[in-house]
Amino acid sequence: MSKIAVIGTGYVGLTTGACFAHLGHHVVCADIDADKVERLRRGEIPILEAGLEELVRAATDADRLSFVVGAASAVGTCEFAVLCLPTPQGPDGSADLSYIEEVAREIAPLLTSEAIVVNKSTVPVGSTRLVERILGRDDVMVVSNPEFLREGSAVHDFLHPDRIVIGSDDHKAAIRVASLFEGIQAPLIVSDPASAEMIKYASNSFLAAKVSFVNAIANVCEAVGADVRDVILGMGYDKRIGFEFLKPGPGWGGSCFPKDMLALIRIAEDAGYDFGVLEAVVQANRDQYDRVAAKVARAAGGSLAGSTIAVWGLTFKARTDDTRHSPALEVIARLLSGGARVQAFDPAVRHDLEGIDVRKDAYAACEGATVLAVLTERDEFRWLDFDKVAAVMARPAIVDARNLLDPTALRRRGFSYEGVGRA
Repeated sequence: MSKIAVIGTGYVGLTTGACFAHLGHHVVCADIDADKVERLRRGEIPILEAGLEELVRAATDADRLSFVVGAASAVGTCEFAVLCLPTPQGPDGSADLSYIEEVAREIAPLLTSEAIVVNKSTVPVGSTRLVERILGRDDVMVVSNPEFLREGSAVHDFLHPDRIVIGSDDHKAAIRVASLFEGIQAPLIVSDPASAEMIKYASNSFLAAKVSFVNAIANVCEAVGADVRDVILGMGYDKRIGFEFLKPGPGWGGSCFPKDMLALIRIAEDAGYDFGVLEAVVQANRDQYDRVAAKVARAAGGSLAGSTIAVWGLTFKARTDDTRHSPALEVIARLLSGGARVQAFDPAVRHDLEGIDVRKDAYAACEGATVLAVLTERDEFRWLDFDKVAAVMARPAIVDARNLLDPTALRRRGFSYEGVGRA
């Protein structure tokens, strides 16, 4: 078993550290936030992620997982230093590599000879070479190992991946990194670093394009009177297409897709290529936010001014508490700018959000509302008492931007109902 230092304890870093420890490695996770490190030492997990708390507790109890403040405290004896650092979007759309550069400079003189730095952060093509130059160590290798973890199922995705991608020009280094995943059954792809870095961007961009495409199909279905559910059924059985990411909704979001899409557009631009297809996908997604807000305005009687709108769902998807770049918040921003008052409920969000009246439960969010907008696909919303919902609303109208609810049952209860791409 190997000694691994994981630098960064966000979604990727904490999941990576806990899962490597679960596989039997000895892992030290480092973060610059001393308060966060102390909470992790007490077993307090700062994110909502299925199975993660149990893995962290089991690994710490077995003395295979520990937490320290600062990268320098973690890398002294490690065989692998895994960088799981944020690469926020810069003003021009490019990925900001300052965190990676800073840590690389910090750990450069501290790494043992033959250590391997594993770049798991989502980084532009060429970043592996950049880290190599900053380290300035001929006796230390840098390997790209992009992550493909979905929030809400990150533990499962790490332990049961579709593939493991390793980018290295050194065969021995690639084998050593591959050995960290021993016991995990998945195809192993070994490429040059640039190709490995590109695989992550290409994958996320394709999935985002697939969501925008099905949203566009849903919009056409509305125009011609087709039912997008039947259309998706007919498409999904084609093995070349599949059912994944063929769910119309208010648009895509989260911490990865928006940032990665714009970063890839910038990468292409810097290389002299106009990535018009991807630019169209980004614009289509912005248009989808507008379309959903317009549906709510129509359901409110044509104007949002002075209306009270109830919203169920604030996170960018179910099974997470992450509101970063949430389509729900994008739609809400448009409702607020139209003059509406928004009362919202999300079981994973208890803190205040600017301009939004966050309520204690789903029924409280509906009190006095003219329209209820369902913006996150949480299953618990299906099973609520809709007679009670109707009783507390000013008008029983629903815009179901996730096609989560049963329109027939709702109309029977007196609701007006509008989904996405369906009658």
